[in-house]
Amino acid sequence: MAEKFSMEMVDKTFTSYRKGQSFDGVVVLRREDGVIFNIGGKNDAFIPASDFEDYSKIKIGDRFAVVITNQKNEEGLIEASKSLGDALHIANQNAQTLRLGSKFSFVATSVGDGLVSKMGDYTIIVPFDQVSEGYVKNFKALVGKQFEAVVTEIDKENKNIVASVKLLQEQTRVAIEKNFWNIIFINKIVKGKVERIMPYGAFVSVEGFDCFLHISNISYEKLDKVEDVLKVGQECQFKVIKVDRENKKVELSLKALLEDPKTTRIKELSVGAVYQAEVIKLLQFGAIVKVENGATGLLHISNCTENKTKKIYELVKVGDRVNVELLSKDEESQKVSFKLETLKD
Repeated sequence: MAEKFSMEMVDKTFTSYRKGQSFDGVVVLRREDGVIFNIGGKNDAFIPASDFEDYSKIKIGDRFAVVITNQKNEEGLIEASKSLGDALHIANQNAQTLRLGSKFSFVATSVGDGLVSKMGDYTIIVPFDQVSEGYVKNFKALVGKQFEAVVTEIDKENKNIVASVKLLQEQTRVAIEKNFWNIIFINKIVKGKVERIMPYGAFVSVEGFDCFLHISNISYEKLDKVEDVLKVGQECQFKVIKVDRENKKVELSLKALLEDPKTTRIKELSVGAVYQAEVIKLLQFGAIVKVENGATGLLHISNCTENKTKKIYELVKVGDRVNVELLSKDEESQKVSFKLETLKD
């Protein structure tokens, strides 16, 4: 005997409505403030006019998908959103286009068996050991942050996508390194950003690759600490002074792009001019003298006396102040030659 039809039986055939669920339905009534939307069963949903991109085009009989936003409003109607339904549809389409190896971005929404997120009806899982190349101290702190990952598994039946941030980081790093070694060479001028400072120097990122800058290659002046010249985050130009492709090491110099103060002092001198100088060192064949601007040069014994038997210590001693004439200068090799203004017997 056939079971008697009742509305109670009809109600039992429909799923209970929960916030976040998606349903297809039809517009059954259009009001000024929004539409009544039937999603099956006795309970209709209300969609506010503000939720539509162009409410003037909406009419009775229109069919589309919605997402439940609230179980009941003041009128006893379920509240729903077409815009969220559209977004869910697009997200599902995006999820369905993903393949093994596909790159995509997501925002972590929770922590379960790893970082968890949603893409439409699909659940995205990044296992803990695939979250980063480096050590992660607190996975919960990553909730709400955006990541880029690559798909490693797809389960369309259960709508699960397993992905790896770590693998994408590795792929990116390899690509950066390959590009870097194609463009780097000694004496190249590069732009870099100071990433880390150590007592003995700094690590500078050039095209995403870590290069080393020794403290002795920062300035011509002796530095007590790197921070006297550079700060973390600072961007500068550097000169490549060493490339070790086998060990994947590159050394930079900031000093190499600066003019040596010694060269600057030599430039200030004029050949034929007479300067007052101090004898600062004696050599077997002459003396080193320093003029008032700090430039130093050689006072050869042959330019001190015509007497070939004389020794330099017989003519001058350390600390003596003498007048010297500049005979020649070579800024590139930083060589300067002086002559004693009054030759001694």
